[in-house]
Amino acid sequence: MGNGTTRSLERMAAAMGQLESAPVRFEAAVDIPSGGVLLALPALLATGLLRYTPDFYQLPKGFYGIESIFLLLALMALARLTAIEQLRYIAPGEWGNLLGLDRIPEVRCLRKKLEVLSQQEGQAAKWNAQLANDWMGQLPESEMLFYIDGHVRVYHGSQAELPRHYVARQRLCLRATTDYWINAMDGQPFFYVNKEADPGLLATLRQDLVPWLEANVAIPAPQIDSMAAGPLVQELKAHCQPWFTIIIDREGYSPAFFTEMEAKRIAVLTYYKYAGPDWPEEEFAVQDVKLAGGETVEMKLAERTTSLSKQRQVREIRKLSQGGHQVAIVTTHRTMETGLLAAAMFARWSQENFFKYMRENYGLDSLAEHAVGPVPATVSVVHPERRKLDASIRALTAEQNRCNARFGSLNVEGPMEAATMARYLNQKSELLQRREEIKLDLDKLKAQRKLTSKRIAIKDLPESERFDRLLPERKHFVDTIKMIAYRAETSMVHVLREKLARHDDARALLRRIFDNEVDLAPDLVAKTLTVRLHYLSHDAQDVAVSHLCQQLNATETVFPGSDLRMVYEQLGSK
Repeated sequence: MGNGTTRSLERMAAAMGQLESAPVRFEAAVDIPSGGVLLALPALLATGLLRYTPDFYQLPKGFYGIESIFLLLALMALARLTAIEQLRYIAPGEWGNLLGLDRIPEVRCLRKKLEVLSQQEGQAAKWNAQLANDWMGQLPESEMLFYIDGHVRVYHGSQAELPRHYVARQRLCLRATTDYWINAMDGQPFFYVNKEADPGLLATLRQDLVPWLEANVAIPAPQIDSMAAGPLVQELKAHCQPWFTIIIDREGYSPAFFTEMEAKRIAVLTYYKYAGPDWPEEEFAVQDVKLAGGETVEMKLAERTTSLSKQRQVREIRKLSQGGHQVAIVTTHRTMETGLLAAAMFARWSQENFFKYMRENYGLDSLAEHAVGPVPATVSVVHPERRKLDASIRALTAEQNRCNARFGSLNVEGPMEAATMARYLNQKSELLQRREEIKLDLDKLKAQRKLTSKRIAIKDLPESERFDRLLPERKHFVDTIKMIAYRAETSMVHVLREKLARHDDARALLRRIFDNEVDLAPDLVAKTLTVRLHYLSHDAQDVAVSHLCQQLNATETVFPGSDLRMVYEQLGSK
């Protein structure tokens, strides 16, 4: 039955199908390694870890119930166990104490549970969407800002032939898949979609993310009151305030897209891709700008109304740095203050920081399974012939530019001998002839490209050009657990910062808490489960932890599957 097993009768009953799930029963224990993750239980439950579990997931009868599996996966994420195989090196009995069981499941058992939970494709996305709907409902109307960006997840395996993507952080084209994320202003995640063949940010916005936001973002109350008749968009058009705002990188710059979104009362904020000459410094004024982290800084800002293609009028805002560089942003938001727009745009780095933190601490890029499958037949990719023509046109264009440069640099300076003049004229003639040849070849290739469709469905590709995909269901399920864990961690960080002089130390301190030992003391009479965290290395940290424990105790959280109220304290405290 495995090391640490003490409930033999219950396990035999589960093996015979006579036990729905093992009852949660805590016993006194001391020095449980990494037991500090149990302090995150109130935050995990408040974030929604088990809120919709019965609606989306069920497990067959067995010793490990669905609540224990979900709690284990969330605690693993907080303990920085980024792969299920790492459970092989965790004391199973000690971690079983954290769940009210005799031991945690073995790796093979946990993989089987995940296989059952990931049988229905698309279920994890539905669960994630339901949670995201709750998370977005907690946003005030003034923060209806959604940051959208792609994250390239590199694949280092050999079982799947994935298309190549450019990985900016490595400056290489590698086999990978792309996830497009929706985050809040402070970087907290809402939802993501996976793209086996990356169609680009604009296509993903139009096809997936904007429709999803329209279906899930609540309509502001004043606008609801005025929607007695008529379609949603027409009613929203009557109000100057946009429904919500999406913030994207330069890749999403498109005047046509701005027009499409404005017709839906969705504002867009992005960097100006084709900013003109610098503005006079006299136009810039110093403003106090409150950043997403809460601190206030001074920025030199200026604003104008700018006409894009087809006379599209937008607001252009520029920030003047100390070195004289001007950063230009454009937006279709008509009412938000200039300083708030600047703060919102520059907070886009919170999403980049989220990707980096999740890669390093939560194993965002790690595989959840090695299974591969065919790409859906409806997915379209760039036509191979079109790609070859584009490459040839780029190569010839580069050669044409070199010829033009050389032709322009060949000049006669002063008198020269007949032989030198003949060589000069010969070089000019050869360059002129090559320029004409390149022009003819370019015209021919561009004509062929015009007749070649830009994209083609996977089912119409030659067999040699097709590729596989990594099955997304289990990965999305595990990533949703990690989203919940990250959000729970963030809520605890806010509490710790109330007692820390350096706010940047909060996450490091929380990781230290999660890695610390705890003692468990259940009291069946008082119906409490006391979790005593061992002292840390500094008094200032212990003060912050004591404050965190007080806030956690105020939630009066009951451990799932039991009637024991959680009580948190530090070892030796009264």
